[in-house]
Amino acid sequence: MKSISEAPPAAARRGADPKGETRPGLSRRRALRRHALPIAAIIVIGYLVLAPLVRLQLLALADGGAGYARGFGTADIARTILTTLLLGLGSLVIGLVFGAVLAWYSIQLPPRARWMASLPILPIVVPPVASMIGWGLLLAPNSGTVNRFIRSLPFWSGGDTGPIDVFTVPWIVFLTALGLTSFVYVFLRAGLLRVNYELVEAGRTAGDGPVGVFFRILLPVVRPSLIYGGAVALLLGLGQFTAPLLLGSIKNVKVLTTEVYFFANAGLADYGAAAAVASPLLLVGFGIVALQRMLLGEERRFVTDGGKTSRYSARRSPAAVVVIGLFSAVVALLPLLALIAASLSPFWTGQIDVSTWSLKNFRELWDTPTAVSAVQTSLVASGISVLVSLPIGYVLADILHRRSLDARVRAIVDILVSLPLGVPAVVFGAGFLFTYTAPPFVLYGTPWVLVVVYVTLMLPFATRMQLAARMSLGDSYQEAARVSGAGPVRTHLQVVIPMIRGSLGGAAALIFVLLTHEFAASLLVRSTRTQVMGTTLYDLWLNVSYPLVAAMGLVMCLVTAAGVILAVRLGGSKALESL
Repeated sequence: MKSISEAPPAAARRGADPKGETRPGLSRRRALRRHALPIAAIIVIGYLVLAPLVRLQLLALADGGAGYARGFGTADIARTILTTLLLGLGSLVIGLVFGAVLAWYSIQLPPRARWMASLPILPIVVPPVASMIGWGLLLAPNSGTVNRFIRSLPFWSGGDTGPIDVFTVPWIVFLTALGLTSFVYVFLRAGLLRVNYELVEAGRTAGDGPVGVFFRILLPVVRPSLIYGGAVALLLGLGQFTAPLLLGSIKNVKVLTTEVYFFANAGLADYGAAAAVASPLLLVGFGIVALQRMLLGEERRFVTDGGKTSRYSARRSPAAVVVIGLFSAVVALLPLLALIAASLSPFWTGQIDVSTWSLKNFRELWDTPTAVSAVQTSLVASGISVLVSLPIGYVLADILHRRSLDARVRAIVDILVSLPLGVPAVVFGAGFLFTYTAPPFVLYGTPWVLVVVYVTLMLPFATRMQLAARMSLGDSYQEAARVSGAGPVRTHLQVVIPMIRGSLGGAAALIFVLLTHEFAASLLVRSTRTQVMGTTLYDLWLNVSYPLVAAMGLVMCLVTAAGVILAVRLGGSKALESL
């Protein structure tokens, strides 16, 4: 029996600390400290993401909803909505089919051709605005190089135009789908590589052939990858802006995103109508993000930790080389070749005459102050945005990775991080235009408005890639560092960050690629002093300066490639694998 001197103090027996505070009060203080960073993150990210969307709805609902009456009172609004749905769903179906086929063949590549697995990702690296202009040069009904070649064949007797018209809805849908295929491919290939080999062997033992194994075993197992890739493709398809604006405007093809842009940039801009027309896209985006979260549930249950011996190894197929090589050559190489030919020609007629090629268009572009300024602004704004996005994404990934936080707090952070992916960039651009031209933050006309827009749009990518790296790393290294006496800051700086360096480099490369490509939001928040490469290219396209357009498109490709190489070099060899 303890003596009186050995008995614990009365405060300790009551569950209090030496200062006399009871355990409930102490627990509340600890919980508050633990949730201080997540709450601050919710406030900051919530303002960045929600303020533009709320401002849009306030504009649409002003004057008793007059913006809705004007936006949806146009004669062809039903056709516009139908075209939007056709673009989103049609490109989704084609992208899923092509992406699944490419992912399936990518795991059947012979050992010496495994490097070809990265080729289907090339369309992501090529700027969409440059790619669409390249397709326009190739498939224009009158001057398109491909059409001119087809009409020169002996069997052709169909007239002086066509047979392909790239400015029509079917071709816009198809070309959009080719770009979305790469996104679907990335997710499905990653899912197929994580499949346990024993499941496949069990299916083969039961008598299933390659087709049966694919549909009965592989597709159900990679359902999370299929859902996520399909959701991303659908969101990008419904929010497609580049192809309808550049190609569709010639034949008066309208979708909701182009209507938002034209309402906001008309001679007498109708911001209320622009905000109203953006509302269906907002609702669909919210719905898809919520449905995706419901179907996927807890992401951690999809993380595999098997060794290499458990990974799926498909039977090698020579056809894989042909399929992947043909897709990559057509989708990535053809538009680039068209841009090269047009940029070196004195004028563009669709005919390729090497004897007339020169660098005159590049010299003229270099002598154009607005073009040079646009390249500089793109580099500076994209570089600063990468440097800002990565730390923010790291903090958000750490919040989502913590199991000790309240599930509701993590759910709120998760939803806020996902929303920029569910809202078309042109809609966000309109919201930013209205938000940052009025107090408390008047940023319009300065490069900082681009940085704020870019950082907000990149939240999903900066967070998800780092979260995946944290989940793959596990908690053992972090716990070992803490047990050894390292504090939280030292643990992150000296243990966690060096171990996910490759993923950080991959995230930096992806963000830089997407930002140097960014066109839709930039087109709405730009001013005469804040032009970027994409907006300058669009102005040249409107002025029908096709050789200069092609030259600027190639400059965008070179800048993107240089940024990717730099990020991969800084991130090490694993940076490219994480893309």
